[in-house]
Amino acid sequence: MTSSTAPVTRDWEGLTIPTAGTYLLDAAHKRVGFVARHMMVSKVRGEFADASATITVAEDPLRSAVDATIQAATINTNQADRDAHLRSPEFLDVENFPTLEFRSTGVKSRDGNQFVLTGDLTIRGVTRPVDLEVEFEGVGRSPFGQDIFGFSAAAEIDREDFGLTWNVALETGGVLVGRKIKIEIEGEAVRQA
Repeated sequence: MTSSTAPVTRDWEGLTIPTAGTYLLDAAHKRVGFVARHMMVSKVRGEFADASATITVAEDPLRSAVDATIQAATINTNQADRDAHLRSPEFLDVENFPTLEFRSTGVKSRDGNQFVLTGDLTIRGVTRPVDLEVEFEGVGRSPFGQDIFGFSAAAEIDREDFGLTWNVALETGGVLVGRKIKIEIEGEAVRQA
């Protein structure tokens, strides 16, 4: 936590951003979710209850970095049988691969508060590059004296690229579970140092 007189923000290319430092994802103010197609006609939403991230905001914001870990067993789609199947060896295989990992490799500025965070996503021991479309939501100081900033991020991945190939063909054509998975992240980060 910073002192109440230390600057919370700075200006960068017309955007008010947090001062440089190390920030942690606030467990009480985050959602790490996903959307998958079901039976080619609807969407199933889920999330991981346990996820952590360290965000290092650099003096040059485009040199900032993110290191995130998701506990695979905390997957929740609000349907116990489906969640058990998603934890099984046919999907996430949480006994052998207890975490999903993301390590950033770069940041690019788009327009205004829009950025692209490039990085390596690891699922089931398979690592692939991913581009997260990030929207910087704002920065401030909480009533408890904590420097915070908010963000949202989204990406689309092909689950089969990560070895998640289980499926069932449907009599009417198509498959039970779509290949494309949309990742949806919302969060606040709190300054640590």
